[in-house]
Amino acid sequence: MAHIILASSSPRRRELLQQLGLEFDIFSPDIDESVLVGEPVADYVERLARAKACAVQQQFPDAIVIAADTSLGVDEHILGKPASKAHAFSMWEMISGRKHDVFSGVCVSTKDQIYSIVVRTQVEFQTLSLADMESYWATGEPIGKAGAYAIQGIAARYIPCIEGSYSNVVGLPLHETVQLLQTVKALN
Repeated sequence: MAHIILASSSPRRRELLQQLGLEFDIFSPDIDESVLVGEPVADYVERLARAKACAVQQQFPDAIVIAADTSLGVDEHILGKPASKAHAFSMWEMISGRKHDVFSGVCVSTKDQIYSIVVRTQVEFQTLSLADMESYWATGEPIGKAGAYAIQGIAARYIPCIEGSYSNVVGLPLHETVQLLQTVKALN
């Protein structure tokens, strides 16, 4: 079995990848995650996933690298991780009572190959009251999460339905990740 490296410090991605029964190491690259002017969210997450994979591949040329990036898209805005309580509340106001898209870019690379894909899942959020927002913020769960929520946690109470990959919303679409690994012959 080839040496696999997950290019992420996300505990959620680590847990998801462990579900596949893979052995892997973790190495989180330091890359610029700035959004380019006019960049669509799908292009943004794919660009970051590829940049993370390339950065780690340079340091571990004989490894198979898995990298990902997840962001929300609503009204052509990219919603990443909240910088503050006010920022989280602003994001929740944008997604409250409506559907939004969660995009993950996934990249699998070797020294000779690089493949990437973007996966989109539509998530419906119930209308949030100010009390809902205050209560949810107080849990600490929104910190460090794209869109300031974790579908696998307390926020599940606010999500009546999703269309698409659940693991994508958590941060790593597993089915598509396996397909990419099979493409580079990392799995039989």
